[in-house]
Amino acid sequence: MKKIGFMKLAGTTAVAAMLATGAFAQDVTLRMHQFLPAQANVPKNVLVPWAERVMAASDGRIEIQHFPSMQLGGTPPQLIDQAIDGVADIIWTVAGYTPGRFPRAEVFELPFLMSDAGDMSAAFWDLAEERMMDQDFADFKVLGVWVHGPGVIHSTDPVLEPSDLNGMKLRAPTRATTKLLSDLGATTVGMPVPAIPESLSKGVVDGAVIPWEVTGALKVAELVQNHTEFEGNALYTTSFILAMNKDAYEALPDDLKDVIDSQSGAEFSRMAGAQMQADDGPARDAALDAGNRIITISAQEAAGWQEAAAVTRDDWIAEMDEKGLDGAALVERANALLEKHSTQ
Repeated sequence: MKKIGFMKLAGTTAVAAMLATGAFAQDVTLRMHQFLPAQANVPKNVLVPWAERVMAASDGRIEIQHFPSMQLGGTPPQLIDQAIDGVADIIWTVAGYTPGRFPRAEVFELPFLMSDAGDMSAAFWDLAEERMMDQDFADFKVLGVWVHGPGVIHSTDPVLEPSDLNGMKLRAPTRATTKLLSDLGATTVGMPVPAIPESLSKGVVDGAVIPWEVTGALKVAELVQNHTEFEGNALYTTSFILAMNKDAYEALPDDLKDVIDSQSGAEFSRMAGAQMQADDGPARDAALDAGNRIITISAQEAAGWQEAAAVTRDDWIAEMDEKGLDGAALVERANALLEKHSTQ
């Protein structure tokens, strides 16, 4: 806590000094903090290229320093508050790391809703602009929002039908998947992505529900031999936020704000989601090369899963209604935006 307090004070002092001297017009250094190792796909193929584009567009007047693997301290669930408090200038996080905090974003995490991460990410940005920027996201500057590709069950024992989940300990990534998998008989365990390898190796969980793209960095295919995916719409996806400290953004001169904005927003969000889904392929191929078993649940075979998913969706709608958010309207609008942005 002392370290975080010192960093916040140092950051505030630095901003004040730059404002006093006009140094922002010459040179701005922003710290980007996130939870995955630097070699993972999202840092390598989304975050670092984004930072490089910003720096190039600023003609070198903006420097973005990348701190992977929580190098600035804290835990993944604390990232969004680090952006708000100024511990970091830019963060990338999972919206669900702080369950219930971003309720409208959860509509895109409902089971069997998505088929294309790029399309859904574009829809996510639209809904964020319509209903979230001054509500869920009011305390920070949003640079991008997106989702990953189809969620997959990676497990020690094969999962071919819902009954196979009975008694299985599974890492669940979102509130919606936690409820869905629990309703199907699994014992769900919540944890940030970096904790998955150790939890699998020690038997804390029997499997993890994550997209293919992150399995390479986590070496999941070396820890489990079965992978269950779904034909058509995916079991689930997860929503992500790339956020910037509001004071750091507002302190920029207008032309550098324009630089940040030009590399952020709707087009970037779609690209980030599409890139995450594209990165599924090599990781899936690696699991096949390792001799692992990939189980594909057909649309016909998914009937039992879909029945449980309908209950999950209805319960979520009722919960949103209790919050005064009109859950059915959120689902309806999300589906309309998905249709608008569909490239399928």
